[in-house]
Amino acid sequence: MFVDTEEEFDWRAPFTRERHGTQATRALPAAHRRFAGWGVPIAYMVDYPVVRDPHAVEALHAALADGASTIGAQLHAWVTPPFDEPLSPAASYAGNLPLNVEAAKLDSLTQALHAAFGRRPRAYRAGRYGIGANTLGLLAERGYRLDSSVRAHYDYRGDGGPDFRDMGNAAYRCGPGDALIELPLTTVFTGALRRMGAPLFHRLGRVPHARGAFARAGLLERVSLTPEGMPLPAVLEAVRVALGEGLPVLSFAFHSPSLAPGHTPYVRDAADLAAFWRWWEGVLTLLDARGVKPIGLEALIDAVG
Repeated sequence: MFVDTEEEFDWRAPFTRERHGTQATRALPAAHRRFAGWGVPIAYMVDYPVVRDPHAVEALHAALADGASTIGAQLHAWVTPPFDEPLSPAASYAGNLPLNVEAAKLDSLTQALHAAFGRRPRAYRAGRYGIGANTLGLLAERGYRLDSSVRAHYDYRGDGGPDFRDMGNAAYRCGPGDALIELPLTTVFTGALRRMGAPLFHRLGRVPHARGAFARAGLLERVSLTPEGMPLPAVLEAVRVALGEGLPVLSFAFHSPSLAPGHTPYVRDAADLAAFWRWWEGVLTLLDARGVKPIGLEALIDAVG
């Protein structure tokens, strides 16, 4: 379970270094207690504005007391110093930055997390899934062991991001000397034509409204394991498909600002927040019924060696 623990900002506005807040982190303790009640440890992928907020750090320290949750790093390039690059959609993907700039930002974030939590993070996620050609080498040099920057079967080339269309859900070793584990965000194709999967889905993208029509007809739908924009019935079916195909690890994620109304397009008000928690209750009930067990990120890294 990954929580992109980040500042809140206007998702529709141009990127800015200043207009953001961390008020939504006040919802972390109550949310953590809910997940702990379900026996689910959290991987909090913390970015620079959050680690610079003493109240957020205090809340995260309390969360770590469960002995299974952990802190990872999430790099939002546009709000992480040093600021040597212009603001642009392409530059928001850290992997697009020059090697020295990406390295400097990664060092700023890693050092801030080390100072706040007393240990260096071992897991990383690039904000906006913005991994690049230099990222894995930089992570390996700094002692990271797991990357979660791949979103299986997604394509972010529209504004300069990476192309994961042909990347599947299976974890794999990567980086210099296979020093890292890549654990993609699980994304499953469901429907009668699901075995045609990614190739058909991406061809449908060339035809207006074709993907929606195929999903409504029960033919083909792309479903990520997140409560953000993914309806509960679709995700329950995706979980059944993933388990039926023998996928050994299911990777879930959401953004921490969704824990408080008004900060993301997915949780706009109290009704959306109630639906968010019903979503988790439904998903976790199915996982429990199927014998799927939660695992902390540190335990997962240690288990694979």
